[in-house]
Amino acid sequence: DMESLYLGGVTMTGRCFAGGALTAERWDRAVLAARRELEPVERRFRGGWEVAVGASGTVRAIAAVHEAAGWSDGRITREGMKRLRGALLKQGHADKLALPGLDPDRAPVLAGGAAILWAVFEALGIDTMTVANGALREGVLYDLIGRLEHHDARERGVRGLAERFHVDPAQARRVSDTAGALFRSAAGPWGLGGQHADMLRWAAALHELGLSVAHSQHHKHAAYLLQHADMAGFSRQEQAALAVLVRVHRRKFARGAFDVLPKGVRGDYVKLAVLLRLAVLLRRGRRDEAVPLALTVEENVLSLQFAPGWLAGHPLTRADLEEEARRLAAVDITLTAC
Repeated sequence: DMESLYLGGVTMTGRCFAGGALTAERWDRAVLAARRELEPVERRFRGGWEVAVGASGTVRAIAAVHEAAGWSDGRITREGMKRLRGALLKQGHADKLALPGLDPDRAPVLAGGAAILWAVFEALGIDTMTVANGALREGVLYDLIGRLEHHDARERGVRGLAERFHVDPAQARRVSDTAGALFRSAAGPWGLGGQHADMLRWAAALHELGLSVAHSQHHKHAAYLLQHADMAGFSRQEQAALAVLVRVHRRKFARGAFDVLPKGVRGDYVKLAVLLRLAVLLRRGRRDEAVPLALTVEENVLSLQFAPGWLAGHPLTRADLEEEARRLAAVDITLTAC
């Protein structure tokens, strides 16, 4: 579970400790402001902590003061936070702060960050907090290393979202497998690479996400969810691209949906969308039977060749392909099937 709140030490310092004066009234005002932001999530996160871990500059600075002052072994404790509050108010002004272990560059904004951290302890029922050596930048680097070593946080994000919104795993697998087979035939002629394969696979896994909202227009509901959800490991641009693929996987091929993407990648994602649409169409019957086909790609011309007699035995799929050919013609792509 995760949450992001509009709280920060610099902002809180400017809001409640402007000018640098450190008084009990200002401290109480800052803690109250932080508690108000925390209130909507208190019940979800309060109590039952086995380990609470704090990260980034303010937390590390407060932990350093704890250790240098002999209040703890480097962890942040409730008692230590009380002592820190007392020390801040005793010194009375940010310009005069001379706490053991405190970096002078951190002193001007310490009060705002400390008030927020105290509010977190109070709101979430934390008694002791350990400290992470890393922060956001290190987390980004770990994520990138994980991708190179095929431990991609995005995989977990996709699985978690699919489970949360009860996506049918069997149908997602069928569409993903078929999309993968089509991609392997199209990748060379269209100049697509591994990153494109991942995006197509994730779009296939989540294309029915919107069914949990409503069956009508579910592709639009899914696109909205993908655009705005917190998805671990994904950049906002990647989420936007994933949302576009799912948005256009059925019905009219909405070419304008790609306008949110950088111009340099729009053409590639139009091609991925075509492959996803075909995979969804070929698996519309939600059956596990094999679909014996081969795909040939020459620029914007796609030819699907099925086993002899297969299309004749599947008239609904043949009708769907004829309709899809008309829709793709509107975006200058020619589709034939035999």
